[in-house]
Amino acid sequence: MLKKRLITALQFIFFLGLGIFLVWWMARGIDENGWKQIRESLRHAKYWLFLPVLLMMLFSHYVRALRWKILMEPLGHKPNIFLVFNAVMVGYFANLLFPRLGEVLKCTILARYEKVGPDKLIGTIVAERAIDVVSLLVIFFLTIVLQIDVVGEYALTLLRSVFNNGEKGFSLLRTLTIIGIVLAAVAVLYFLLTRLKHLRFVQKIRSILKGILSGVASVRYMKKRGLFIFYSILIWSLYLMSARIGFYALQEVSHLGIKPALSIISFGSIGMIVTQGGIGAYQYAVQETLSLYGIDKLIGFTYGWILWLAQTAVILVGGVCCAALLPFMHKKTNEEILEEEKETLS
Repeated sequence: MLKKRLITALQFIFFLGLGIFLVWWMARGIDENGWKQIRESLRHAKYWLFLPVLLMMLFSHYVRALRWKILMEPLGHKPNIFLVFNAVMVGYFANLLFPRLGEVLKCTILARYEKVGPDKLIGTIVAERAIDVVSLLVIFFLTIVLQIDVVGEYALTLLRSVFNNGEKGFSLLRTLTIIGIVLAAVAVLYFLLTRLKHLRFVQKIRSILKGILSGVASVRYMKKRGLFIFYSILIWSLYLMSARIGFYALQEVSHLGIKPALSIISFGSIGMIVTQGGIGAYQYAVQETLSLYGIDKLIGFTYGWILWLAQTAVILVGGVCCAALLPFMHKKTNEEILEEEKETLS
């Protein structure tokens, strides 16, 4: 138990430290004129436009609660939606403190107030995360296909730098080497998963892969499959529109449309995963993404911070408020149970 806590603490310190390093690394090259440009941009920002952004982000969390409730119904449980929403918000808040703590806390809250077995709820969490992974892959695919001239060209430039040999052009030896490395990695992974499946860490990898596949497959057997897919699309649409409306807040990016917002959602999501709470990595991802559209990196740096602060504020304020409301939700749940018992007796 102590070892597990130590590992968790070290993970938290590492990813938080990485985020702080990225913040320092981005800020260290900004001179006095740069900071003056940032202050000028912030001075003319239309902060009131972030009100709809905050509301859309909060609503996306509510839709997540609705979607999670659908996953619980096959277990024979239909918890109060506001209780589920509270659990979701408290879970997000906990994840800001320690990685994966939120998932455990969400299950614990519902297990306490709805008498649902935590082990059963863990399966729904795995299914939900699997759908999120697939959704993010779809978003990435759409981002590249719809913007092959911008994002696609950027990706091709990276590939050329890998496969070309300086000014000599295409390098067959380098290409064959890379293909060989990829095939070797696939072969090693296959060997680990099949021949060394008795090892503990291999079993963990197999369990994760199996969970993702079973989570995706579980959508086929849902009674409300269409509604589940609709909620999934709505969640990402709200993310997209929040980034798009956020552009209007800064004059320098107000002309950008849906496609740049789609790119921010794609690359920004990776940033949110890389470091604790996305600090540093998210701002860097937004900065680099906006530079593809001709936006000065200082402005991209500024917009990334504003958008990150808006998302984090929703989680912090919403998480604290929902945690404070949980005892009242418990009281309400008990009252509902007593009312149902009276109706049964009568």
